[in-house]
Order: sequence, then C-alpha cells, then structure tokens
Amino acid sequence: MFAVSVFVGAAAKKSKNKDKYGVYMVGVSASFTDSLVYFTDIQFLDSAVVDGKGFLVGRQQYSLQLKDYLETKEGGKNRTCFMFFNVRKNKLQKELMKLKEKYKKGNNMVLKSVNPEFKFEKAELY
Repeated sequence: MFAVSVFVGAAAKKSKNKDKYGVYMVGVSASFTDSLVYFTDIQFLDSAVVDGKGFLVGRQQYSLQLKDYLETKEGGKNRTCFMFFNVRKNKLQKELMKLKEKYKKGNNMVLKSVNPEFKFEKAELY
C-alpha cells in the first residue's frame, strides 16, 4: 500500500517584503476507499513562506503531518492529503467554501472536521 500527497496552491502571491513570513493554510484529506473527507481549520503559520514561484515551501511536510495525524488519531488509512494555502485568509476561506460545496453535491461524501488539537508545525527545510 502507498499514499499519494497532493499539493494545491491558491494563487498565493509572494510578498513584496522578502522578510515577511506567514501563510494561512488548510488541510483536506480524502480516500478512494471511503466517503469521508476531512478538513482542518484554517491555520496561520507564521514560519511558513511562499517561494518566488508561488509554491508553499515545505508543502510535502505539511501534507505528511496531516496524513500522520489522521492515521494515528482517526484510524484513517490510505488517505490522500491536499494542502491549500494563501497569504490572505479571506481568499482561502472563499476557496475552501467552493471546495466544500463541490464535495456536498451528490450527497455521497461525508465532510468531517479534523480535531482542533491538530496544528501544523514548522516544516524542516533541508
């Protein structure tokens, strides 16, 4: 068995101030074997940064943090985790609402919030 992590950038623009850090992010986890879709709360991580190409630096580590949490605390196996992020909270909220509406269509998916105890931690850069 293996898991796939997917990363989705929310058209985040790099700050004009190169020393400015901080990104709003939300994790989403789905599986091809069940109808549960998990959503984290929107979290602000002041240590996160978007690179010059609009990618979240360390995005794979953030996705793995959510995957590991769901496997150990929720018993979720074979989950695919998506990271959505933006430097503007309101833009991320709008994108998240659209995504939830897509999952709700058809009434065949169950949306579930990840326990608020889960918090993304600073990605270790190599």
